[in-house]
Parts: sequence; C-alpha cells; structure tokens
Amino acid sequence: MTTTHPRPRGVAHMLGPLAAAFFNGVLPVRLRAWDGSETGPLDAPRVTVRDRDALRHVLARPGELGLSRAYVTGGVEVEGDLTDALRRVWASVEAHGTSVPGPRTWARIARTAVVLGVVGPPPPPPVSEARVRGRRHSRERDAAAISHHYDAGNDLYELLLDETMAYSCALWDGDDPGQSLADAQRAKLDLICDTLRLNKGDRLLDVGCGWGSLTLHAARWYGAHVSALTLSARQRDHVLARAEEEGLEQLVDVRLLDYRDVAHDTFGPGGFDAVASVEMGEHVGRDGYAPFARQLHGLLSPGGSLLVQQMSRRGSQPGGGPFIERYVAPDMHMRPLGETVGLLEDAGLEVRGVRAMREHYVRTARAWTDVLERRFDELVALAGPEAARVWRLYLAGGSLAFEEGRMGVDQILAVRPDPVIRDETSAEPVAEAVATR
Repeated sequence: MTTTHPRPRGVAHMLGPLAAAFFNGVLPVRLRAWDGSETGPLDAPRVTVRDRDALRHVLARPGELGLSRAYVTGGVEVEGDLTDALRRVWASVEAHGTSVPGPRTWARIARTAVVLGVVGPPPPPPVSEARVRGRRHSRERDAAAISHHYDAGNDLYELLLDETMAYSCALWDGDDPGQSLADAQRAKLDLICDTLRLNKGDRLLDVGCGWGSLTLHAARWYGAHVSALTLSARQRDHVLARAEEEGLEQLVDVRLLDYRDVAHDTFGPGGFDAVASVEMGEHVGRDGYAPFARQLHGLLSPGGSLLVQQMSRRGSQPGGGPFIERYVAPDMHMRPLGETVGLLEDAGLEVRGVRAMREHYVRTARAWTDVLERRFDELVALAGPEAARVWRLYLAGGSLAFEEGRMGVDQILAVRPDPVIRDETSAEPVAEAVATR
C-alpha cells in the first residue's frame, strides 16, 4: 500500500502537487527538497532537489531538457540505481500517462516560484551541452557534432571501454554468464567479418571506424586491406598508432574524411570487396540517408557485400530525445528498421539478411555502466563532474530504451548485384533474427 508523509509542510510539499500535475495527478517519485522536507510515495525512487537553480532550469525548459540540465549540473540527485529509478518512473507514466497543466496550475506554479525565490533569469546551460552551429548536416556541422562526443579524449574512452575499444553493441552468448565484454566485442567483430566473407587480400572500407576495433580486427585476423574513415582527429591518431604498434600499417589506411568526399578511386582504382558501417548511419540525418546508401552502393564492386549495424527507433523522437540531442549525439536520426531496409533497396542494394541484436545492447550498456560506477571517481577526475553525470544518465536511459523496445539495433547484410555473374548459392540469408521487437 502506498503511504505518503502525514504532515504536508516545507518546500517539497509545495512542489509535489505541481509536479504531479504533469503526471495526471500521480507523483511517480519520492520528492525531497533542499530544506529536508519530503513528499510522495515512500516506495518510489527518491529524487532530491538540491537548490533553486535546479528549479530555474526546469522552469526555463519544462520537460526532459530542463530536468537533464538540473541533473547534469548536480542540482537534482537520484538515490540508488538510476536505471531502476527511470524504469519505475516510466512504468508509472505508462500506467497513468502525462498531461499538460491548465492555466490555473500554471498560475500556481508562478506563485510558488515567487514564494521560493526562483523567479529570474535561468542559469546558463551546462558547459557539457553541445553548441553546434550552421546548416544541419553540412560537413562543418557534422564534424562539430562528431567532435563534441568523440573528441572528449581517448583517455576517457579507454577508461570506459574494454581493450578492443569497440563503442557499439557487442554479441553476447546467453549461455555464458562469465563472458567478458572484450570477448563479446570480439564475437561481434568476428560475426561482421564472417558475414562479409572476408578473405586475405580483400579490400574493406570501414565507414565511421571509431577507435579502430573492426579495422584492426579485420586486418590482423582476416588479412584484409582496410581503408577507414572518421571525422574525429583523436580517433584517427589512435587507430594509426595502434596499427603501427601491431605491425599492421601496411594493411591499414585511416583518413580524416567525410564519407561524402570519398570517390571511387580515393583509396586506389576499383571498388571495395566489402563495406561496413557500424552504428554510424544514425548520424547522417533523415534526408541524408538515401544519398548515404547510394554512396555505399557506388563504393562497392559488383558482387561486393555491405554490412550496416544500426540503431532503430520507435515513437515521436527519432533523434533520441532532447537529452541525447544536446549532450551525446546532436542531429542524430533513427527510423524503424523497415524504413532503413527500404532505403538500402532503393539505392540498388539487395538485402540478404537481418540480425536483430536489441537484447545484446541492453547487456552491453549494463557492462559499460558497471565500469562507469566502479570507476566513477576516476571519470570525475579525468573529465569533470558534469561529463561524468552525462555518461551516467546516457547509459542508464539508453539501456532502458533498448530493454523496453523503444530502441533496437540490427545488422543488415546487403550486396551490390553483379549484372554479369550471380552466385545463386549465396542467395540464402546468412543470418536470422535472434530477437524480436
């Protein structure tokens, strides 16, 4: 049975009914204010509003962005496991819905703001918030958007990621609870290379290579000649250094280059035997995906294979929501899986198979979260408290979105048909869905 505080007094009891108005009268959290007062269900996640600036953030931008700013700056704290707290709040929203307060409620909000002394200019946005400028998906803006997240420092990613430096969904063996994140990432890399049927001497283009997990794996274990693209100078430098350390410099060519600027002969005459794009297609934008697919088609040799590992999204926020768009991936765009398959087919590619990996991303995000929580103080010392809280919220919210099916991730295999020679034996799907949404 739900129990509330028997003596309503203090700041929390002024804020509680106003907050509940946005949730159809049902406050989904236990609310604690800076004066020590509390209200709301005792069995709900406890959320502490530490100062007036937190309220100023929320009043300036009601909804997800204002709450995100309050959390990132430390003005709002969530007690206990953040993912579980978000899960329970989301369940309450699913059960009771949300609402837009009417004029009377807004008048009460204004009066309460005056009483609490929070009226006035809002605090500046957190320094960790992205500030990209220019035309959406211009080369300059795309480079700035990528730099915001991926140029945060190789040391930061070395702290959070495993030794492969793979920053994408891993492939987990459900029967092996002791499998490490590094082993799961290597299993994913092997799956990509095997699905593409890479052989020694094949030419692979890695579009959006990250810190080179696939590039180095394909060169080291499959003998492929890999050309890699990134918009992050720190990623390029990292991959080149790793290739030299491992004696792979003759097999690896990394360029700081936009995929739109790659011509058929940029990396030498002829097309590529295989092209891979691992969780990069989300960054090309809604209107840019059709040209992106045509570009990949044009870079393949006839009969060549394409593997796209990409996130999908249901609902009304294809960018992932205000927090993701401001703090993690500006200008990101995701769509349902079927639309992506259609765009690839419209580009002249023949889709041969799809592997759904949604549950695998849940486990991947949890593995990253485990590292983050275990090394949180190190992350704060390295990147600052704001960045550390951004990562905590990002991984908690992302894990939950995949867990509840609001987001998915899939590997799509396609080929560029050869008009002269057709290999009928390869017409069978190479992978079946391992999960459904």
